[in-house]
Amino acid sequence: MPVPPPSTSPFWRVFRFATRLDAYLLRATGGRRSFISRAPTLVLHDVGRRSGQERVTPLIYLDSPPNLVIVASKGGTDRHPAWFHNLMAMTTALVDLPGGISRTVRPRVAGSEEKADLWPRLVELFPDYATYATYTERDIPVVVLEPEGATGSA
Repeated sequence: MPVPPPSTSPFWRVFRFATRLDAYLLRATGGRRSFISRAPTLVLHDVGRRSGQERVTPLIYLDSPPNLVIVASKGGTDRHPAWFHNLMAMTTALVDLPGGISRTVRPRVAGSEEKADLWPRLVELFPDYATYATYTERDIPVVVLEPEGATGSA
């Protein structure tokens, strides 16, 4: 019996449904409720590189004014998640924050020194990142979301 492609398997259909439901719950409660985590969660609006479809992805974030910081964690042991590739292909993206705040941001991957500073703060916020880092075969990117119009440091 042929195995369905990962994107059409029952697991991924349920995962996509749960993600949409979580994004709706976050918006409806002004960011106060999430199925995914008790950590601060934002909703990323990205566009599929292949499909061109709009997507919503709830992500744990670190508020590091004026920037927001997210981690490209669980995409598999050997590849980054699809939302990371979609985001990095965009010049700007929209995020919804707790309290009903929307912000347009520019994504960039943190440099090694910046990552060394941010990683412990992210692990403190969500300890599962440290666990995940022990069994993945890839370097987990830390993504800085700068407010649109800001000048960044690499």
